[in-house]
Amino acid sequence: MQERSTALVNLLGLDAEGLARLCADWGEKPFRARQLMRWVHQRGVADFAEMTDLAKDFRARLPGRAEVRAPAVVADHVSADGTRKWLLDVGQGNAVESVFIPEANRGTLCISTQAGCAVNCLFCSTGKQGFSRNLDAAEIVGQLWWANRALGASPEGERIIGNVVFMGMGEPLQNYAATLTALRILLDDNAYGLSRRRVTVSTSGVVPMMDRLRDDCPVALAVSLHAPNDALRDELVPLNRKYPLSELMQACRRYLERAPRDFITFEYVMLDGVNDSDAHVRELIALVRDVPCKFNLIPFNPFPDAGLRRSPDERIRRFGQILVDAGIVTTVRRTRGDDIDAACGQLAGEVQDRTRLQERSSRIPKLVELRR
Repeated sequence: MQERSTALVNLLGLDAEGLARLCADWGEKPFRARQLMRWVHQRGVADFAEMTDLAKDFRARLPGRAEVRAPAVVADHVSADGTRKWLLDVGQGNAVESVFIPEANRGTLCISTQAGCAVNCLFCSTGKQGFSRNLDAAEIVGQLWWANRALGASPEGERIIGNVVFMGMGEPLQNYAATLTALRILLDDNAYGLSRRRVTVSTSGVVPMMDRLRDDCPVALAVSLHAPNDALRDELVPLNRKYPLSELMQACRRYLERAPRDFITFEYVMLDGVNDSDAHVRELIALVRDVPCKFNLIPFNPFPDAGLRRSPDERIRRFGQILVDAGIVTTVRRTRGDDIDAACGQLAGEVQDRTRLQERSSRIPKLVELRR
């Protein structure tokens, strides 16, 4: 069965252009590609026999050429607050996690782009697992496809998932080609038809790829900032050593040139005694003074052997108030799903680490120990 699957084209990973090329190669007319896209993504159908407006001979040939295959579900957990987390098998001993966060009207799906992550931010459980491989576009889109089916979505009903955030396992812009294809599918009116403001890519600051995303598909952008100066950010977000804050801020300004009415969301995890002082917040204000932005303050969500603590609630409130007093829109992220390890920074999955990161990290002192 596995050998047969690898010979078939997984339609979940083809955007409109790719699907049109495939149909042309099969000698089919362009409208067949649009039909297939609607059946696969809008209606969530995997059985070609159910695609009743396709010509019978075309339908009969499809099972030997193509498939609709999302990653298999290994585990399905529901939090006390309604948050739902799926562990999805992506093969070769790897599993990734995606999370649905319900809201009053419609919910948000947080999806993964890599098995593990090579960025290794100090406060993130995913990074501690090391890195195995990039997901392909079908594995990325398959998370949304599966979630819609699992949640009972129907093409005629109210949309259950109204926002998709690329904030799960991995650094999306280090898997650029697959991420871009997935974005185009999410935005396509024949697929999920999401507004670009309803789709957010989060990045640790891969500057060249931020510029490419601006030109190719300028969706909402969230930047994992977490520190107001290079010395501290070098420790918290090692990617900063390659793309320091001055370059990152310039990239943020360039990104907004394509959409001047938009803004950058800066994500900032609140770490007790590390990045949460009044001095830190005043540095932040100076850093982003000419970048249209808002801040999302994230109470740190602990995981085993993190060696870090969450800032007290009062400290988070004061930090946020100083930002607000400076005229910067600021929210504090509600912690959701932490009882099933589905909160921000807690996603770990199962990763066959090719980077031997855990072995190397065991020899590096914790940041809080270095700062004592």
